[in-house]
Amino acid sequence: MSVPAAYLGVILIWSTTPLAIQWSGEGPGYLFGVTSRMAIGAVVAFAVARALGVALPRHRRALATYLAAGLGIYGAMLSVYWAAQFIPSGWISVLFGLTPMVTGLLSALWLGERALTPWKLLGLLLGVAGLVVIFGEGGRWQDGAGLGVAGVLWSVSLHSASAVWIKRIGGGVGGLATTTGALLVAAPLFLVTWGLVGDGWPVQLGARAGLSILYLGILGSVLGFALYYFVLGHVSATRVALITLVTPVIALLLGHWVNGEPLYAGVWVGSGLILGGLLAFEFGGRVWRNKRPVPGSRRESGATR
Repeated sequence: MSVPAAYLGVILIWSTTPLAIQWSGEGPGYLFGVTSRMAIGAVVAFAVARALGVALPRHRRALATYLAAGLGIYGAMLSVYWAAQFIPSGWISVLFGLTPMVTGLLSALWLGERALTPWKLLGLLLGVAGLVVIFGEGGRWQDGAGLGVAGVLWSVSLHSASAVWIKRIGGGVGGLATTTGALLVAAPLFLVTWGLVGDGWPVQLGARAGLSILYLGILGSVLGFALYYFVLGHVSATRVALITLVTPVIALLLGHWVNGEPLYAGVWVGSGLILGGLLAFEFGGRVWRNKRPVPGSRRESGATR
């Protein structure tokens, strides 16, 4: 597969995932939607790994990696599926744009990385400002809109904590093996949760909900991760980070066009602040360093051509 095709595939899958999450809970409920997605994803990922001859390492660090990734998937996906009942699908993608910032903050606290530079702090402040604006827009929606936003933020925090935990472990496990091992950990947890507090097997499963579950189980949980890791291996981290700037805009427009979700001015303002914060967080320091004159250079001395 070509790198541009894989890059476009990641953007399309990540942009459509929030809407599919919302649709998958129609009728059968969010617990059935997320449980069936993860069960399908685990089976498909395991089958693909076996077909490609990808082994799942079983040393201590590999098992710890699967546990960290699986618990992250369980907590983050359970939260975001619950939250999707209360807020428009496009908001989910916008709020998940905070993931790099939350991951950077946790890396500074947990791994001792020097992540809180002035530009990164500016990005965090812009992100918080965007959240305040979006929370304000929640008043236009049902009473649970604030809970929905809080649920997605909790999901982002769990997802970021899982990523930092995996980095701390340093198991060196490949992308497909990690995805498969994580889904094999998460799927049983979802099945137990659904069995204990779920509404049982749905009497009727609508076509849109069923197709959304299949889409998320096969494309969202398996192909999306596979394409992402493929792109990550062939493209600079800077270009990969641009995906998180593109997908929220597409998700907002898609939710408006396909699902009839209103686009209030406050949503665009809040989204712009969050994406601007992400831009400053990811690229601000790099741009500043490139613009600074090198000691002894013609630009520093004021020489011109």
